[in-house]
Amino acid sequence: MGKRIIQQARGHGSKTYRVRRKAFRFKIKYPPILTGEGTVLKLFNSPGHSAPLAKVKYDKGIFYMPAFRGMIEGQKISFGDKELKEGNITELKNIPIKTQIYNIESRPRDGGVFIRSAGNSAVIKRISEEGVFVTMPSKKDKKFHPKCRATIGEIAGSGRQEKPIVRAGKKHHIKKAKNKLWPRTSAVKVNVIDHPFGSGRGKNPKSKIAKRNAPPGKKVGLLRPRRTGRRKK
Repeated sequence: MGKRIIQQARGHGSKTYRVRRKAFRFKIKYPPILTGEGTVLKLFNSPGHSAPLAKVKYDKGIFYMPAFRGMIEGQKISFGDKELKEGNITELKNIPIKTQIYNIESRPRDGGVFIRSAGNSAVIKRISEEGVFVTMPSKKDKKFHPKCRATIGEIAGSGRQEKPIVRAGKKHHIKKAKNKLWPRTSAVKVNVIDHPFGSGRGKNPKSKIAKRNAPPGKKVGLLRPRRTGRRKK
């Protein structure tokens, strides 16, 4: 008797595939209105985030943000200031060209969406009437509204991938913290009854195109491909 494939099990929503809420209890967002300055109360690790987090107190409460490289507890950071200092949170229109930034808002006052993983940063490329163009870590330029806010600096934890994992148990705990499925079994390596690509025969799953109205158990392989076949140079 076969069992449901991964796509079906994910849709069912069991604990195996659900995110552990406790790991993501800290919401990394700028408050809608930030003025004056804040104080870094504490630096700590969160199992749901790759970068260390900073607990920042300001005149109207407390919020959390990814820590920048070199941040210390008790440090003062300013909001909305044009001063070019690491940790300051300000609008993109106030930041000079070639400045490293992170935790960028997608729309003004949405709290920060882009560049939030350890060791990452983006660079202001140019400022024009159309908007502010930022070079992302992928080396692609993205346009933002001038009033979107960002933090000056580079996120801490840049060396997290340099140390080898060595043991499978350590990898297990890393994945379990964020509720990622691990280890993942290749589809062609399972039994034919457990997956459409299963068995040792016909190991060419990339040539299979799923129908648009296929059920989750059959919707595997190429989904609505724009083109197929080898690309001619």
